Amino acid sequence: MARKKAEPDGGPGQPWLNTFADLMNLLLCFFVLLFAASSVDQAKFNEIAASFQSTFSIFSAGSTAIGDGVLISNGVSQLNELDKYINSMGKLAENKDEANRADDIQQELADVEALKLEMSESLAEQIQEALEENQIADKVDVDFNSQYVRLTLKGAILFKPGKANLLDDVKPTLRKIGMILERYASGEIEIEGHTDNVPQNSPEFKNNDELSSARALAVFYYIVENTDINPANIKHAGRGEYVPIADNSTKEGRNLNRRVEIKIYNSLNSYGQ
Repeated sequence: MARKKAEPDGGPGQPWLNTFADLMNLLLCFFVLLFAASSVDQAKFNEIAASFQSTFSIFSAGSTAIGDGVLISNGVSQLNELDKYINSMGKLAENKDEANRADDIQQELADVEALKLEMSESLAEQIQEALEENQIADKVDVDFNSQYVRLTLKGAILFKPGKANLLDDVKPTLRKIGMILERYASGEIEIEGHTDNVPQNSPEFKNNDELSSARALAVFYYIVENTDINPANIKHAGRGEYVPIADNSTKEGRNLNRRVEIKIYNSLNSYGQ
């Protein structure tokens, strides 16, 4: 009789026992590892964590993209820091826009100032020509700035010392000046009286403030009474001794400081505009 082949270890029909045994070994190793991890040394764990932190930037303050701890911290995106970064960039752009707007405004102001100066210069030339035509240019000084054209009359030709009554000899000159103002003064007119610093103490005027105001008012009255200029367009003020144009320590300087100024504002500077 022929001999039967020997059966493989484990018996016939049970090959799964080998697989099962391998699985049991793996499970045993797995639980041993879990047990070992449950009592891991804290210092070693911190070393591992620090290694991950420096390498992958996934722990607190760990980032290499936009500064320390900006994009990723504690394993999540630091959107608040990113928002600050974006806002800072937006503020830079906004500041640049504001700077550009400020430059534009400054340029516009400069253009307006240049235009006003050009208008005053043109008005001064016209008034100077009119003064020469009326043969009174030697009695009136003309200058200008971007706000107004200024006519300056010496006080000696207008008033006696310490007085505010217009001299008869100057009235024809003031009448001609009034006609020029009617023709060219489309804006506000301001009449200012000025004195030197010699103390004033008379029964009529107790100080230079009162004297200068009375002189400005006298010129104002004469121009209003002898022209068709609307009095609402004329201001008058006494400036006393406070705005000298020359040295009060000399006779010549005091003569220059005793004066009446008529300021003709161009239309871009008139108070009523």
